[in-house]
Amino acid sequence: MAIYVNLDLMLVKRKMSLTELSQRIGITLANLSILKTNKAKAVRFSTLEALCRELDCQPGDLLEYSPTEEFGGDSST
Repeated sequence: MAIYVNLDLMLVKRKMSLTELSQRIGITLANLSILKTNKAKAVRFSTLEALCRELDCQPGDLLEYSPTEEFGGDSST
């Protein structure tokens, strides 16, 4: 996949743990972990909105497009 979620970078910038973010937005730690490790196939706009609200950022701060598989994605799909 060529769309990557830079959630780990935003968490470091905001000095926030994944657990804290999970509690603030009401999304399970498991689902946030899937986003953080770029294993998600989709993200709801409501989830993206909650992430942006709590991390005080724009969607473009979280999402990145790369035409190559440089982020360690599975190139077999």
